[in-house]
Amino acid sequence: MSVPRLQNACETHDAHDAHDADKVSAASAAAFSPAPRRTRHRAARVATGLALLAASGVALAHPGHPGHDAASSFVAGFVHPLTGADHLCAMIVVGLWSALTSKRVWLAPLTFVAMLAAGGLLGMSYGAGLPGVEPMIAVSLLVLGLMLATRAKLPAGAGAAVVGAFAIFHGVAHGAELPAEASAMHYVAGFLLATAVLHSVGIVAGVALRHRTAWLPRALGAGVLVYGASLLAAAT
Repeated sequence: MSVPRLQNACETHDAHDAHDADKVSAASAAAFSPAPRRTRHRAARVATGLALLAASGVALAHPGHPGHDAASSFVAGFVHPLTGADHLCAMIVVGLWSALTSKRVWLAPLTFVAMLAAGGLLGMSYGAGLPGVEPMIAVSLLVLGLMLATRAKLPAGAGAAVVGAFAIFHGVAHGAELPAEASAMHYVAGFLLATAVLHSVGIVAGVALRHRTAWLPRALGAGVLVYGASLLAAAT
């Protein structure tokens, strides 16, 4: 009677081992396969959306006004953030920092774009008369560079508030430089789209650097911090 009992015990033990092995293999597959696919699919959807937004903006800004004023206004707005190193650095750093430190990656960039639009309207209304715009843009580079260099992990709302506050001053600078005879609506659409593209560049770079290297984002943040400090010294 002891031999059958021993055989049954061995069979039961083997069945448990096989079941545990199946659990381990299933967990390994779940850990390594879906996340990268979701990330790639999300990045593809974002890129497609930006491309469609750009195409629709160009279509709306194309002929229909004398001298193609809408088209030139849209191009002027789109190019404006790309030709200023201060704006360029701030917008890319926002995307990088958000991708490296936040689970809600798009919250801070979307807040930046929204507050940038509000600042643009202020700039168009009051021009360069608002005080402290240039020093605050320099401070924004200093603070955002520090946040990236240290990979500061702030609560989602606090991070979005900091980024949004600085975006107002960048928006005022954009709005104050609205070209004469330009269409304000198309100019704003241009610099908002350019900002979204720069944020996306920063986010894509941040996602790529998450698990590869720590020193490169820190070095970039330190460089932006130094640049902001130099601009602040010049502005004051």
